[in-house]
Amino acid sequence: MSRLNLPKLAPEVYKAWAAAEMAIHQGPLDPVVRELVKIRVSQINGCLYCIDMHTTQARKEGESEQRIFHLNAWRESTLFTEVEKAALEYAEAATELGPHGVSDEVWATVEKHFDEGQRGGLVAITAQINLWNRLGVPLRIQPGGY
Repeated sequence: MSRLNLPKLAPEVYKAWAAAEMAIHQGPLDPVVRELVKIRVSQINGCLYCIDMHTTQARKEGESEQRIFHLNAWRESTLFTEVEKAALEYAEAATELGPHGVSDEVWATVEKHFDEGQRGGLVAITAQINLWNRLGVPLRIQPGGY
């Protein structure tokens, strides 16, 4: 059971976050890349709710189970494109934020594979899923009901 019903207790804030999610969803970032980033970031952060939600959504959008299974070891897998790998590399770096943030090397790879609008979408979706994870994990939100 969840510790807190945030949509009920802070509806204005929650509606703003949901509106941001919808705006990102309508942006130029490829939907497959968007879902892969959401799953991978949620794996790193240990957000069961988001992992369940986004693996379910990815499968509904045609993503293969094998690619989802490989996602935790995407560097070793041959199933991901260079574009997807660039997005996943950025998402991991931005989520883990070491002492120097996202390296110039990682960012250069992002610039190589994504136009400005897509880069904006990648940055936005990575930040947004980290926000959702930081709600889901401490509030112990359980899967289902989406």
